[in-house]
Amino acid sequence: QIEKFFVVARAPRVLPFLIEDAGHSQAEIEESKDSERPLAGVSLETRLDHRWLDLRTPATNAIFKIRASITKFFRSTLDERGFTEIQSPKLIAGESESGAGVFTTDYFGEVACLAQSPQLYKQMAIAGDLLKVYEIGPVFRAENSNTRRHLCEFTGLDFEMVIQQHYEEAIRTGYYVFAQIFSGIENDPTSKEALATIRAIYPNGLEPPVIPDEPIIIHFAHAVQLLQDDGDTTADQYADLTTAQEIRLGQLVKKLYNNTDFFVVDQYPANIRPFYTMPCPHDSKLSNSYDFFLRGQEICSGAQRCHDPDILKAQLLAKGITSESKSLQAYTSAFDHVAPPHAGCGFGLDRVVFLYLGLDNIRQASLFPRDPRRCAP
Repeated sequence: QIEKFFVVARAPRVLPFLIEDAGHSQAEIEESKDSERPLAGVSLETRLDHRWLDLRTPATNAIFKIRASITKFFRSTLDERGFTEIQSPKLIAGESESGAGVFTTDYFGEVACLAQSPQLYKQMAIAGDLLKVYEIGPVFRAENSNTRRHLCEFTGLDFEMVIQQHYEEAIRTGYYVFAQIFSGIENDPTSKEALATIRAIYPNGLEPPVIPDEPIIIHFAHAVQLLQDDGDTTADQYADLTTAQEIRLGQLVKKLYNNTDFFVVDQYPANIRPFYTMPCPHDSKLSNSYDFFLRGQEICSGAQRCHDPDILKAQLLAKGITSESKSLQAYTSAFDHVAPPHAGCGFGLDRVVFLYLGLDNIRQASLFPRDPRRCAP
C-alpha cells in the first residue's frame, strides 16, 4: 500500500502527444480504423518537433541503441585490424568534395566551409605513414534534397588504407567490417532486444538482410546491362544511377545472386566521380571506384585515390577545379612529397540504420535531423 509519494518534476496537463499514441505501429492503426476505438497516430513532423518525447517510445529509443551498437562494432572491428582512429577538422578553407553543395561561414574575415567529408585529411594521414585510418564524425552537405533518404548533416563512418595490389583489398575490408557489424547487432543480447522492439513497429525490417560470406562485386557496365535487359531505356553506362534505378538493381541482384541484400558495384564512369578518384588504367572513361548497396540503396561511396601527383593535377584540371585554395594546396603538396597507393570508403551511418532496420524515413535514424527545412530543435 502506497502511503506517500513525491513528485520529482511536474509535467503540464496536456502534452504535444501521448507516448502511447506514438508507440502504435502503422499496421495497428490501420487495423483499428473500423473499430469502436480507432487508434491515434503521431506524424513524423510532430515527433521531430518534440524529439525528447518521441525518444520515450520504446521503438524510437531502441533505434538509437542499435545506432550506438553499429558505431561500437565499426570501431572495434577496425581497431582489431590495426587501424588508427583520427579526428579531422570540420572547418576547412575550401570545398572537400567536387559536385557536393557546401555550407560557408565567416572565419575571422575569410570564408571557411563545413567539411563535406574527411576525405582529403584521411589521405594526408596516409601520406604521413599512418597507413590505415578511420573516422566517425559529422558530414555536411548543402544540398536542397527533400527526400526520405537525404540529410544536410549526417554521421560518416570512413576509413582509408594503403593497398598492395588492387583496390579490391579496400572493398573486402569494408565488406568484412559491415558483415561483422550486422552479425554483431543480430547476436549481441542487448541489440537483439532492441531489434525485437523495433521490428514490432517497423515490419519492413522484420527479416535481417541477407549477407553473403564473400562480397558480390558487379561492374557498373553489367549493372546498366541488367537494367536495360529489364526494359529500362534510360540506363546509361556513362551516367549515374537514379534512386529508382538503384532500387530496381537491388531487386534484380537479389533474384540473381542467392537473395542477397548486400553487394558492391565498381568501375563507375570517371565523369561522375570526384577528382581524387584513380582512373581505370585500361579505360580512361572508367574509374577505380565502387559503391556498397544495402537493401537496394547506396550506403557507401569509395575508390582507389590518386596517389600520383601528376595524375591528381590532371584530374583537377580536367574537372575545372583550381588548386588555389589553402586546403587543396596542402592536399596536393602531400602527394608531391610522396604517398603510397591507397583506397577507402565513406559509409553514411544514418542511412545504414535507416535501411538495415527498414525504417520509413532516414530522419527516424537521426537524433535531431538536419534537412533543408529543419535546423531545430
